[in-house]
Amino acid sequence: MDETQRRGRRIMMSEAEVDAFLREQRTCRVATVSPDGRPHVGALWFAWDGSSLWLYSITRSRRWADLRKDPRISVVVDAGESYDELRGVELSGSAVFVGEAPRTGEPCPELAEAERIFPVKNFGIEEMPHDGRHAWIRLTPDTVVSWDFRKI
Repeated sequence: MDETQRRGRRIMMSEAEVDAFLREQRTCRVATVSPDGRPHVGALWFAWDGSSLWLYSITRSRRWADLRKDPRISVVVDAGESYDELRGVELSGSAVFVGEAPRTGEPCPELAEAERIFPVKNFGIEEMPHDGRHAWIRLTPDTVVSWDFRKI
């Protein structure tokens, strides 16, 4: 085994550390694949429910259009200023659209937890606001890669 692999294992976050990190962070970078094959990356707020990442995306965005044609998605959540503070998580898999699009607030039990977490975390309010422009995308990751350079 080479040094890179051993070091990678040493700086991985535990499942509990990944869970805590994703619950505390607000902003992620979402990568999609455009029809011509080029990647597209944009920042977005999210909610983590312990098993899935929930993205509240504008339905007229390039991200939404890309995912409608090709559901492959990767998301990076990271933090830290100096090198020895860097930490993050990359989640990859397939996007699933949940609820009506755009979201108007129609009852949808599958969205209950995301719509409980998201407004408190990102807006400091209890009720999920619906503006008729956004809708939900769920990423239940196939792969999760993490790093925490504070462990070096």
